[in-house]
Amino acid sequence: MEMILIYILSGGGILYVLLTLYFAYLVHQVPRKPVQNMPDWGTVIDTRIPAAGGGSLEVWRVEPEGRSRGIVVLAHGWSRNRDRMVGRARIFGKMGFTTVMHSARDHGRSSPYRFMNAPRFAEDIGTVLDWVKEPVLLYGHSVGAVAAVIEANRNPRRIKLLFLEGCYAKTKEALLSLYRGYNRVFGMFFARMVVWWMDVFYRHGLDSISPTKLASGIDLPVLIIHGEKDQNFPPHHARSLKNSFPAGRAEVFIAKDTDHSSSSLQPEYPTVIREFVGRHLP
Repeated sequence: MEMILIYILSGGGILYVLLTLYFAYLVHQVPRKPVQNMPDWGTVIDTRIPAAGGGSLEVWRVEPEGRSRGIVVLAHGWSRNRDRMVGRARIFGKMGFTTVMHSARDHGRSSPYRFMNAPRFAEDIGTVLDWVKEPVLLYGHSVGAVAAVIEANRNPRRIKLLFLEGCYAKTKEALLSLYRGYNRVFGMFFARMVVWWMDVFYRHGLDSISPTKLASGIDLPVLIIHGEKDQNFPPHHARSLKNSFPAGRAEVFIAKDTDHSSSSLQPEYPTVIREFVGRHLP
């Protein structure tokens, strides 16, 4: 009887390990949710540029009427595409900026790429900055915001201002929060092991790419934008992130009654963007 019990427990343990390993693979392959929203201002250039490691990225470059004040690069979040950033880009376009929006690899109509993650998103931002060839205002949403932090830490001279919408503070904490929010049972029984597997996949480097870890090396004006009712990453992520940047460099805008992706729809949002740019650009 004892041996049977040992076999059952051993088999259950092995099944659990294999199941969580499969889940760790699956979270990288979740169905994409692209949206359709074409730019409706300025002169739209629709092109493709070479991506890191082969393949290509689809890119929109939208030139404003008259002389451009500079370039804003906007990076979308997980499962989305360049169209997701059109509403945000429109505000910068009305301010006279050239806006550049790309779809990360394995998103939209950019080239497929297995196992995308925040550092890969950052590589794609770097590819776009290479193509632009001048310092930019960099705006990222969700994992695009994390990627923007990674790129700003790596190449601060290429960025004038940094905008982080829906950005988490610490990677492991954020993943646990995300998985628990999606499914309570999954979060309770599988999330910690899935995050452990992901840490193994990335050579125990998840903590090293936490925005709070990288922020101290980014001496730029930063605007942190966060939804008051963000269930993926609650607002304490924004406050923790603000305190991680050099003193006086980061500001926080908590958009009332908005979730993870709707801060840009809040009525005060355009004014906050304009005033931040006005304070920090000549």
